[in-house]
Amino acid sequence: MNKGINTIIYPVRDLQSAKTFFSKLLGIEPYTDEDYYVGFKVENQEIGLDPNGHQQGMTAYYHVDDIQHCKKTLLDAGAVILQDVTDVGGGRMIASVLDPTGNIIGLLQETQEKS
Repeated sequence: MNKGINTIIYPVRDLQSAKTFFSKLLGIEPYTDEDYYVGFKVENQEIGLDPNGHQQGMTAYYHVDDIQHCKKTLLDAGAVILQDVTDVGGGRMIASVLDPTGNIIGLLQETQEKS
């Protein structure tokens, strides 16, 4: 089941500057603040900052119940793997594909309940 786009990851070159900018933009402090990722929660929306994300560009993640099944469905429809299913910790698995016109489609599955 596709639950919609609930996560948007922005590639940033200066994580501290981007964190300050997004904190002001969103009016909140990040819920997670690491050297490799800064995350904000706005209602059910995750806004992430990735200092290593420029090779992928901005990615919007569709939250899905079964990432393997969804990946197969998209490959059968003509997508190409960009990043295979990867456990990124914190109870999350992600993958990304290129659709037939070259757009990045991200998939995200929560693998456990977050506390």
